Amino acid sequence: MSAPVLLVEDDISIAVVITTALEDEGLKVVRCDTIAERDRLLACENYSALVTDVVLKDGDGIGTLDEVRARQPNLPVIVVSAQNTLDTAVRASDTGAFEYFPKPFDLDELVRAVTAAIGNAEAEAKPLEGEGDPALPLVGRSNAMQAVYRMITRVLRNDLTVLILGESGTGKELVAEAIHKLGQRSRGPFVAVNTAAIPADLIESELFGHEKGAFTGAFARHIGKFEQARGGTLFLDEIGDMPMQAQTRLLRALQSGTILRVGGREEVPIDARIVAATNKDLAPLIETGRFREDLFYRLNVVPIQLPPLRERGDDVDALASHFLAQAARDGLPRRNLSKDGAALLRAQPWRGNVRELKNFVYRLALLAREEIVDRSAVQALLADEAATAPPPSGAIMAESGGINDLDNALHRWLAANAPEPGQIYAKAIAAFEKPLLTHMLDTTGGNQLRAARMLGINRNTLRKRLDELDIDPDRFTARTRG
Repeated sequence: MSAPVLLVEDDISIAVVITTALEDEGLKVVRCDTIAERDRLLACENYSALVTDVVLKDGDGIGTLDEVRARQPNLPVIVVSAQNTLDTAVRASDTGAFEYFPKPFDLDELVRAVTAAIGNAEAEAKPLEGEGDPALPLVGRSNAMQAVYRMITRVLRNDLTVLILGESGTGKELVAEAIHKLGQRSRGPFVAVNTAAIPADLIESELFGHEKGAFTGAFARHIGKFEQARGGTLFLDEIGDMPMQAQTRLLRALQSGTILRVGGREEVPIDARIVAATNKDLAPLIETGRFREDLFYRLNVVPIQLPPLRERGDDVDALASHFLAQAARDGLPRRNLSKDGAALLRAQPWRGNVRELKNFVYRLALLAREEIVDRSAVQALLADEAATAPPPSGAIMAESGGINDLDNALHRWLAANAPEPGQIYAKAIAAFEKPLLTHMLDTTGGNQLRAARMLGINRNTLRKRLDELDIDPDRFTARTRG
C-alpha cells in the first residue's frame, strides 16, 4: 500500500467528506487542521500526497509550501480553496501544485486527482532510482518534464484522444507508451504505426484492414491496426505526414466511432484509445491545405508538448547516466561520467534531442578507454564526429559557398567568443539572429509581412524581435524607394 495521504483542512465537515472518499478508494488518510501540525507530521513520516486548504488557522497553506518541499521534495500537492480567484489559482500553479480545486469542488474529480498524483509520483521516481525501470523510461526532473508528467496523469483514467507534439527525438513514443502502461487500457495491446513510413496506396489497408478480393493481391482478409489495437492503445506517429485521402478516412472513423475495411460493408466499432504524434507544426499545414483542420480538432483533445532537450537543463545528466546504465545492460563496458564530462554534454545543442544523446552515450560506452569518462574523452568523440559528420539535410553546396560559408562563420565565431558551457546555444542564436533578420528585411524591402512568411514566424513575433534587437525596418523601405 502507498504511504498515507496527508490532509490539511480546518473545516471539519469538508475534512470528513474528503477523508471518507479517499478511504473508500483504498487510501489511508492522516488529517490535521494547522500548518504547525502539518510540519510536525511531515517531519515524522513520508506521505504519498498532500491535500491542503489555503486559509488555515495559523497561516497560508500555499505560502508555506516551500517548507513542505524542503522536507519531502517530491511530494505531490493538491490545493483546495474557497478563495477561488485567479490569483489563488496562479499561486497554486507557481508552487508546482499538481492540481487546484476551487470550492465547491467535484469530490470524484478530487479523488481522481489524488490517485493520479500518487501514480505519477511513483512512476516518475522509478527511472530515477538506481539504473532505472526499462518499462517506464521517462527520465528527468526539470520543470519542463514535470509539466509533461502532470499532463500524462490527467489522461490515465479516461480515453480522451491525445496529440503529442515535439521535435524529432524528444521521446513522443515513450510518452505514448507511458500513457498506455499506466492507464486503464494497460492490459490491452499497444499498437504503434508510423504513418509516414507506409506507402500512400497502402495506408488505408494498414489502418482499417481489407476484405478478401478488395483489390489485386488481396488474397485474404487483413485485420488493420485499429482492430489489432482492440482493448488497448493505437499510436499514430508522424500524423502530419498522413496523405489527405487517409486523413479523410481517419476523420470519418473518429467521428463515427467505427471503421470500414477496404472493400467491406460491415462497420466495425473502434475499441482503442487513440494517441497521435507529430514533429511538424500543423498550423501552416492546415493553412496550405495539407492537413485537415477538422481532423486536427478531433486529435487535439488533450495536447502534450514535449520540450526539446536544450530546454531541460540538468536532465542531460540524468539521461546520460540512465543511458550508460542501459548500455551496460546491453553488453557494453560499464562507464560513468565525471562532473566535467557531464558539464560538456550539457553544453551541447543536441539538435537530435534525447535520441541523439542516447546514441552518443552508447558510443562513449563503447569507445572510452577508462571507466570514468572525463571531459577529454567526451571532447575527443565530439571532435571526431564533427570531422566526419555529413552535411546538413538540404544543404546548399554551391561553388559560391552557401551553407559552407555559414558553417565556417559559426566555427570562427565560436573560436573567437568561446561562450561558457550552458550559454553556447543562447549566445550563438543571439549573435546570428540579428544578421538574419536584417538580411530578410533587406531582401523584402522592409516588408515585415513577407519577411515573416519567409522566415516561417508570426508577424507580431518578428516585430517584437526587431524592437528587442533595435532594428529599424523603415530604413530598408526608404533605401528601396530611393
